[in-house]
Amino acid sequence: MIEIRPFAELGQARFDWLQARHHFSFGHYRDADRMGWGRLRVWNDDEIAPGTGFDPHPHREMEIVTYVRSGAISHRDDLGNQGRTAAGQVQVMSAGRGIVHAEYNLEPETTRLFQIWIRPDRHGAEPAWGTRRFPAAAGRGFSVIASGRAGDAGAGALPLNADAAVLAARLAPGERVRLELDPARAAYLVAAEGGATLRGAAGAEQRLGPRDGAAIAGEALLDLTAGPEGAELVLVDTCAEAEAA
Repeated sequence: MIEIRPFAELGQARFDWLQARHHFSFGHYRDADRMGWGRLRVWNDDEIAPGTGFDPHPHREMEIVTYVRSGAISHRDDLGNQGRTAAGQVQVMSAGRGIVHAEYNLEPETTRLFQIWIRPDRHGAEPAWGTRRFPAAAGRGFSVIASGRAGDAGAGALPLNADAAVLAARLAPGERVRLELDPARAAYLVAAEGGATLRGAAGAEQRLGPRDGAAIAGEALLDLTAGPEGAELVLVDTCAEAEAA
């Protein structure tokens, strides 16, 4: 099953400093049919105005992945971590048993990013924060950039306290890539830039436009071909259950 969720139909929030689209229920946007996908709970598409951001606030028991598409975000937390994550990089904050953090756009331009929240299945962990680059070149297929799945520890991915992984790929115009999936798990795919056609086992072709989402379940193979503008794709693979047993 592959269900396309067009960008124009996503939930939204508009403030002077923040323009946000919500793939799943968040804040004032509530949709009982879109409370998450597997362990994936939040996927926000945020545009943050220069000189603004999220003031200090707490989190616990959530894996929060920030994928920066343009501009940069500056992080500070009560553990003493500080850092700037720019376009081409990703940061992971494991809230664990509790953390207070702030995220600001200190750049002269709008920062555009994905904010992805994944429910952990390892609770009470020490909170942590880290960053890394993701692949900048086309032709390499999907790379694992953050993971808590067994077998991904040696791949250089940022750690997650969840049976989940965040993957990213850049495709040249017309480039085709095939990604093997576990049909017993859940996956969610978003085109950060550009677009692609995709097929599952049934073979029907569907179009994924810029910043569209695709909820995927029961598929063993995902066949993707970038459009004429190329594509930057982000995928989250998780255990199919929303909560750990």
